[in-house]
Amino acid sequence: MALKDDLITARSYIVFVLGLLVAFSMVYYIEQKATVAPQVIPPVMMVKSVVKLPNNQVQATPVVQSERAIDEQVIDKPVPVVAVQTVATEEAEKKLDTPVVTAQVSTPQPQQLVADNAMKPKVPDDVVLNPLMVKKRQPRVLTAEEMEWARIAWQYFANNTQATGLVNSVNGYPSTTMWDTASYMLGAISAQRLGIISKKELNERMANVLVALEKIPLFDGKLPNKSYNTKTLAMVNYANKDATKGIGWSAIDIGRLLVPLKIIYQKFPAHRPSINKVLARWQTQNMLDRGLLFGASLKADGTVHLLQEGRLGYEQYAAKTFALFNNWSANAAASYTNYLEYVIIDGIKIAIDKRDPKQHGAYNYMLSEPFILDGLEFGFDKNSAQLAENMFLVQEQRYKRMGIVTAVTEDHIDVAPYFVYNTVYVAGKSWAAITDKGQDASAFRALSTKAAFAWYVLYQHNYSDKLINAVKGLNVANQGWYAGLYEEGKRPNKVITANTNGVILESLAYLKSGKLLAN
Repeated sequence: MALKDDLITARSYIVFVLGLLVAFSMVYYIEQKATVAPQVIPPVMMVKSVVKLPNNQVQATPVVQSERAIDEQVIDKPVPVVAVQTVATEEAEKKLDTPVVTAQVSTPQPQQLVADNAMKPKVPDDVVLNPLMVKKRQPRVLTAEEMEWARIAWQYFANNTQATGLVNSVNGYPSTTMWDTASYMLGAISAQRLGIISKKELNERMANVLVALEKIPLFDGKLPNKSYNTKTLAMVNYANKDATKGIGWSAIDIGRLLVPLKIIYQKFPAHRPSINKVLARWQTQNMLDRGLLFGASLKADGTVHLLQEGRLGYEQYAAKTFALFNNWSANAAASYTNYLEYVIIDGIKIAIDKRDPKQHGAYNYMLSEPFILDGLEFGFDKNSAQLAENMFLVQEQRYKRMGIVTAVTEDHIDVAPYFVYNTVYVAGKSWAAITDKGQDASAFRALSTKAAFAWYVLYQHNYSDKLINAVKGLNVANQGWYAGLYEEGKRPNKVITANTNGVILESLAYLKSGKLLAN
């Protein structure tokens, strides 16, 4: 009897233990199946590479105008905020939650590099704002005054071309980026179309820059470094100090370079072998993942860190440049609506990138630059036409409200911090001016010369005429165009750069014959 009781007790314990095991197993199973994998947000980096100037670099040039000194520092105070109303759309929310399809990327072979049939990349989705209202300016013969403007802009490149074939990013300073090398090449292409330089000179200049691009050392042996010394072709840091290992690459910089390479390949066949050699060196698969654009930086411990690049405007512009070439797919970056949101600024509905800088680590600058380049080079598509027109109109509205002629974008400036993003919107604030570190730079808000020129040629409008009249005296005949006019004190921003003068030449070439990437 005792044995029977013991067996019953043992069986009860066994059943109890088995029950516990089953229960724990079920809980574990449910937890595992119910867990949602966290979304991986790739780290991000600044919009593009910027040459940093030493304190004594910018030479002041006398200008007949009253000037007021501005402190050479960023004032650490909150950026004034104009009330901004956020309007999120259901479509934007749905797009945000759509999984990104992994793009299959292969390293292009030399014979596959350039595809003429890729001139018009597919636009994946639509931005809905309003019917277009502003009239596009039609190509026409330039006036004598406009031709003189173009000759002044070309003088910058005549003065700053080095024996290596590269051109300085800033007047007299022997450093450049791939973005500014593109500005030079597009400036030269535009100068030839305007009749300022001969076809022979253009061919010689393009041959020289292509030789330089064949020679330059590549970061990590894969892609062009962010910055080079224009005299030695050595990889350098942003202070133009030799950096044997380099400092990284920018996919957006490299993308901009693809625009002049495409034009030269199409219009000047003798350069095709050199262009193929340049592009065949690049391991482009390192810039693309899941249809997104990735840059790289070199960490202090010697490791290479990949970072997602691009926000609304810049991201789609760069994706278009990658679509000029076979096998280089940036389909996710090409989408305008993946992270789309709207805000109302001065009564105008502006599309913004909803990725919060505090969460995602990069600033969502909304400014003129990527939209004017898209119009000048590609010709607007149905989405960029909407975004650009509202970008133009909101700047006109600020002028109407405040009486301040407004055309804002990114620019070098002639005092510390030496580079500022003048924006319509960034990080929840309208009309903010900040550095790439997010510091307030509102003391350096300025009317941008290159933006004024671009809006002038893109739109036939009273306000675009007002813009060009406001900047047409900001030049030194034997040096080039100043970057702009500070709002405080109405004094010129005297830095003279490849980017400013390149965009001016692009603009005037567009005025004569339309978009640069003509079919």
